[in-house]
Amino acid sequence: MTETAFTGLASQHADPADLGVLEAVELLRAGRLSAVELTEACLRRIDERNGGSPSADGTPDTINAWARVYPEFAREQAQLADQRRGAEGDATPLLCGIPIGVKDLYAVADLPVTASSRLLEGMDVPGDDSVAWARLRDQGMVLLGHTQTHEFAAGGTTDQVGNPWSLHLIAGGSSGGSAAALAARMTPAALGSDTCGSLRIPSTCCGVCAIKPTHGRIPIDGIIPLAPSLDHPGPMARTIADCAALLAGMAAGGPAVTPLMPPPAAIDTLALRARSGGRPLAGVTIALTDRTHGLTMDAAVARGLEEATQTCERLGARIVELPAPWTFDWDDLSRVLLTDVWAYHRQFADRQDAYRPAIAEFIEAAAEFTDAQEYLAAQARRADGTALWEAWFDQNGVDIVLEPTLPILPYERGPGYERGHAGGAGDPLIELTALWDMTGMPVAALPVSWNVGISMIAPLGHEAPLVQAAIDIQEHALGIPDDPLRRRTP
Repeated sequence: MTETAFTGLASQHADPADLGVLEAVELLRAGRLSAVELTEACLRRIDERNGGSPSADGTPDTINAWARVYPEFAREQAQLADQRRGAEGDATPLLCGIPIGVKDLYAVADLPVTASSRLLEGMDVPGDDSVAWARLRDQGMVLLGHTQTHEFAAGGTTDQVGNPWSLHLIAGGSSGGSAAALAARMTPAALGSDTCGSLRIPSTCCGVCAIKPTHGRIPIDGIIPLAPSLDHPGPMARTIADCAALLAGMAAGGPAVTPLMPPPAAIDTLALRARSGGRPLAGVTIALTDRTHGLTMDAAVARGLEEATQTCERLGARIVELPAPWTFDWDDLSRVLLTDVWAYHRQFADRQDAYRPAIAEFIEAAAEFTDAQEYLAAQARRADGTALWEAWFDQNGVDIVLEPTLPILPYERGPGYERGHAGGAGDPLIELTALWDMTGMPVAALPVSWNVGISMIAPLGHEAPLVQAAIDIQEHALGIPDDPLRRRTP
């Protein structure tokens, strides 16, 4: 990338690798940046910051966000993206030429996918793309590589990945590699997945953003499952606006279900930037519930929630406090989760020694959950609880629920794969997040600071107004954390 080609770019983005998705789109459209230049910048950044070759276990002094990087494949895709932009001009898809990292669960045709597990190493590579990736690939996105996941997405820490802000802390999970790669400015975009919080937990730990769409909004075909009836594929980026652009791309070609987010043809009319004026949230009702009552909450988290609440009020929202209408029974979550887990993992029953210890223990526990009647009853109670929440939103005139994503700050990395460390009832990493997987409601997660995040939750299918409100809050007030590699604590 030459200085001449980058004339006019803001000083804080002297390196193209620092660009967000929509910032890069603007430069690509203007002809001031090429997909090849942007991709090369990201590949250089990965070489500089990831910490050597990707490692299954990582080391205490590296970020290790990537399970595998595909430099030549990325360069070929970038060249094709530039050719496409030259041929199609203004008709070029919005995301054409934007680099991305995808969680090591998403099938990419002719490339390995391992769920960051030795169990799948050396297995046959997929012959087809996962649906979500296929849609983004069709729009010309450039795959940099697969990002690390907590093994088989079965945990909230991803201990082989170091938090870019402080390497001794967890990056969160299970989409920890995606969050760390974003925070370290190795990629402007990433894909993750969420079963009990796996998009939102790492986003909060690393100071980036994620959108968990309505369950079923994005197909899970071609994604290694954890629990299909809970799994939510979703986008991650450094801003909610960037996540929204990715979500629209992931939904391309899907059914036009109103009032879900508009199809990609409407992407430029979807408000991807904050609304003007001092009170953009006027007319929006935001609820605080009693779900945080009785939780052990870090003081910094409490301050972050207060700051976000005051911000919403200042921007014109009406703030109300209401009791939550329903919360699930943890035994029901176990019945749903573990029954689904065993349905996939029973094929590896004779290879338990290939899992990491905590994951092997988790799979062993899943083998006990085979009672169909209990499973169906738990799913029925889950559906009833979701209906109670839907009615609660409607009857109280609530548009959005606001709460912390995590009640705690990121803690020391290390024990997440040790036997006896499986999460469940009382695990602070999923204490607030798991409910919204049980209901399937959309959530926008964004940072207040690099280690404190908030979640905004809307009724089923209401991604568009949810995203707009989150963009308003982020762009008018909260902003995004700085580059951690320029400020990282020792």
